[in-house]
Order: sequence, then structure tokens, then C-alpha cells
Amino acid sequence: MTIASNLRNIAVVAHVDHGKTTLVDCLLHQSGSFDERSEIAERVMDSGDQERERGITITAKNCAIEWKDMKINLLDTPGHADFGGEVERGLVMVDGVLLLVDAAEGPLPQTRFVLTKAMEKNLKIALIINKVDRPDARTEEVKSEVEDLLLDLASMIEPEDFDLDIPIIYASAKNGWANSESEEEKSDMNDLLNFIVGDYFPSPKISDGNEFQLLVANLGYSNYLGPQLIGRIQRGTLKKHQTVICMGEEAQKSFKATNIQVYSALGTEEVDSVEAGEIVLIAGLENPHIGDTICDSSRLEALERLKVDPPTVGVHISVNTSPFSGKDGEYLTSRKLEEFLEEATKLNVALAYESTDDPKVYKLLGRGELQLAVVFEDWRRRGFEFMISRPEVVLKEIDGAKHEPFENFVVDIPSDCTGAVTEKLAKRKGVMEAMQPIGDTRTRMEFTIPSRGLIGYRSTFLTDTRGEGLMSSEYLGYRPWMGQMLARQNGSLIADRNGKMTPYALFNLLSSGEQFVKPGENCYEGMVIGQNKKTNDINVNAVREKHLSSMRTAGKDENITLPPIRERSLEWAMDWIDNDEWVEITPKDIRIRKKILLSNMRSVIRADKKK
Repeated sequence: MTIASNLRNIAVVAHVDHGKTTLVDCLLHQSGSFDERSEIAERVMDSGDQERERGITITAKNCAIEWKDMKINLLDTPGHADFGGEVERGLVMVDGVLLLVDAAEGPLPQTRFVLTKAMEKNLKIALIINKVDRPDARTEEVKSEVEDLLLDLASMIEPEDFDLDIPIIYASAKNGWANSESEEEKSDMNDLLNFIVGDYFPSPKISDGNEFQLLVANLGYSNYLGPQLIGRIQRGTLKKHQTVICMGEEAQKSFKATNIQVYSALGTEEVDSVEAGEIVLIAGLENPHIGDTICDSSRLEALERLKVDPPTVGVHISVNTSPFSGKDGEYLTSRKLEEFLEEATKLNVALAYESTDDPKVYKLLGRGELQLAVVFEDWRRRGFEFMISRPEVVLKEIDGAKHEPFENFVVDIPSDCTGAVTEKLAKRKGVMEAMQPIGDTRTRMEFTIPSRGLIGYRSTFLTDTRGEGLMSSEYLGYRPWMGQMLARQNGSLIADRNGKMTPYALFNLLSSGEQFVKPGENCYEGMVIGQNKKTNDINVNAVREKHLSSMRTAGKDENITLPPIRERSLEWAMDWIDNDEWVEITPKDIRIRKKILLSNMRSVIRADKKK
């Protein structure tokens, strides 16, 4: 195996919100990657609309930095556990990782996940303790916690001779400095840039031979060039217009590399040829798939196909069958629904879908609620109307017994909220494993809990911690099923007829429970308009008009004051619905409805179940 010199392929990995994207932004600016006149947005690597709105990285992204005659291909990865598939496929393109850890929060579940994946691939690891200028920073304790984590992981994974003597760099990405010697503030990131191009991180290791070979690790799309496959060249050289072979799961296909690009700062530049070790974008293949091997026809050797942890959560998806179907969206059919599913699963190897007995309904499988919610939000913004069910975990039968996925769940909360959080998690089959104070006012608790116990928990958690709590989880694997779990405690307020909802009707329903709708909105029979105070569902008339007389006039409606309603977000709806309900999603609205709209039919089914 030979080495490609003057090149470094490095990934930045960390738990969510520990500063990866800010660090990459800073390195791009200070390395001279931008023209002085360029207007560059904050968190420039988070380029997607949802990434900017949510403040998180969703997809792994490449950029390139030139420093001291060395090119650095830098990969910014997501920090949220739901997007672990992005991290796993990104690591196949790099030879080293910069592990960021918050100087106050220390290593958290996703830190353990990304570190495990990096160690399994025997990648060189360097630790960056970020945010060392925080008032609550506890740098020495965090160093010890990371060392303990490394020792713990080294005892469980291959190779057993992993080098645990990793260098440490202290940084404040927000303020633009890094120091390789101490926590003392410096003026720039030069120490970190010099470290990356130094002797610690290896140049890309490539296979012997001149015949081209590449593993497809990601996919892109250009309006001018069409589909693009992305990966690191493992062997040989590729020239523009060269004919190569795509070795897929089932068949081989030849194609001509019509365009070759490499990363340059935030963009790409076209090249006529490219050598082993470089990360490239290749156009010319009509239907590429992640995990395919692209190679020269004279030496057909497939690389090991890319594998990621399996999906743990599933959601049923249906075309919209409500009375309001077709009023907002452009795409409505089951054929279009399957096209969207095929596209989503092709772009993300952590997603999968399957058909059901109903031709209008499919099941999408993923890592978690947030990952699925991002997919659904993208669909609605593109003009699709559809319905989704309550998320449910993927069960397995192992040795004749039912097993379910479990999570290591860590919360960082105000100390006076520990009782409420512990009580709610105990009802969801959570078992506390550890508890420790963080500073004077906060506490960190660690639980082992079935994944289904976390479905619908986020809003409850934020309420119990007054919005000040932080929660994160790590997939632990499958364990024996924990038995039945309490479902939603409250019933639904269900509209019993079609029409426009009136202030008078809604005001008179306030005593029944919380409402999700506003006066003037249209409703239909079977649409859920609120949450009942009691456990049962009740049918209500939300369109009732006030009878007019000489004593009671319509003008008095102006005095009716209704309380504000909560935002009907996609995540809230997925958390709230029960098993007999759908979330109806359109480009303009999100509604909740019963799967069976007619109240008399629901009554018949309830009576049959009691027999």
C-alpha cells in the first residue's frame, strides 16, 4: 500500500452543539480560503434551510483548505444521534478525525458513538477541547473523562493495539483561536492548522496498482451535470471521459466520466484528471448508489460495501385521504410517494422503506424521530401532501423471544427538576444508571431506556425542565422486550361535522381541554381539534353559531377571548398522536385526524373490541 503525499483527509466529529461547524468556519476564514471581498454567512457549512432553522448539521459536507503547500479535505459531520449514518459513511473517506469535546459538558453519548466508529476504522484521533473560555469550563476533568472513555472503548473493539496516546489542543472556535500547549488564549488558529498538516495525521493510504478504484460514499446533484457520485479514490488515476465500471449490488454497468471535480474551499473545481487519495465528484452515471464500487474494466475488484447501523424506528406513510386532500399540494399519488421514498433511501443509507398490504401505505424506517421529521419537512416544502402514523420501534425476534432497541439516555437539567424527570422516565421503563452534579445548579443523569420510551417524550421533557434541559441518546442495541408501556394519557377532542370553526363554539369548548385550532379554520368530521382533559375521546361541535335574538346579538362575539394555541409543528404532532390517528401534512398546514373519520364507525369498532 502506497501513500499520497501533500494531502490530508480529515473529519471533524463531536456530540451535537460542541462546535464542529463553527470550528470549520473559522479554519476556512483563517486559512485564506475566501477572498477579502467575499461576503460569508455565519455557520457557512450549514447551508440547508432546515440546518439554519434548527441550528444543527443534518448532512455531512466536504470543504477544502490550502495550508503550507498542503491540501486539507475537511469533512464536517452531524452531531445528532439520528444522523449517525452520515457520520459512518463520511469516515470511509478520511484517515484521521478531530474529536471536539465541550470543555464544560464533556463527552456525551454521541461523543462515544463517533469515537467508537473512528476507532473501529483505526483512524488517527486528535482531541480538541473546545469552549475552554466558558465560565463553567472544567478542562482537566474533561480530559480525564475522555481518557476514561478511550480506555473503555479500547477494551471492547478491534484493533486491540489502538494508540491511546492522543494529542490535545485547546480552542475557542467562537473566538477564533487554538493553542497546542495550554489553555492560554492565542490570536489565531495557526497551531491547529500546523498540527493538521504535520506528521501526526497520515497522508491517504492507497492500494497498489494503476487501475482506478473508488467506493461511492455519498451522492450529489448538479443542475448542469445531473447526478454526481462522491468518494475517495482508493487506487489509480481517473481521467475525464475515461470509461469505467460501476459494480452495484446486483449488476455491473459501464459509463463515461463526463465531468470530474475536486473540492476547493466551499465549492468545487473541474479537473481533467485526478489521482488516488483525493476526494472527487464524478458525473456520468445515471443512477448511482451509495456503497457501489467504481473501477477500471481491466481490474474488476469490488470494495467492501458500506454498512451502517440498522434502522430502529418506523413510520407508516400514506397518500392524503382526508376531505381536504389536494387543496394545498402539487403531488398526491402513491406513485409519487414511492418516488420520494426511493430518492430519500438512495441519498441516505441509514433509511429504508418497505411496502404494506395497502398499496396506498408504505413504511419508512430510520434512526429516530428527528431524522424522519427532517425527511417529511423536506417533502412538504417540495409540494407533497401525505399522512404519517405514530412512530414505532422496529422489533426483532431473537432466540424465540421478542427484543426491542435500547438507548443510553443522558440528560443535563436544572437540579430542582430531577424528581419530575426521573418520575416520567420510570413510567417509560427507564432505569437510572448514574447521577452527578454539574456545577452548582445543574445535574447530569444517565438512563438505560427502551427506544419506544423516548417516542413522544421531548415535549414533556422541555415542559418539566422549563426549556432549560438538554437531552441526548446513544443506540445500545437490542435487548429483551420490557412489556406494555402506558400510551398517551389524554383523549382527543374530535370535530363531528364539516365547516368553519367559530369563536363561539371554541369558547364553549374551553372547559373540555386544550385546543389546537383557531377560529376561522375549516374542519371536517374526524379531525382532531384538541386534547381532552380526560382519557377518553369525545366528539364536539366546533362550528356552532350563536342563535341571534334581540337580547343576544352577534356583536357580543367580539368580546370572546381565546387562549393562544401551541405551534402545530411536525415534531410536536409526531410526538402527540396516538396509534389510531394520522398526522395530515400539506405544504401549508399540519393537522391531526382519526384514521377512521366517521364517528359511528369508530363506535362500532370500539364495541367490537370490547366483545
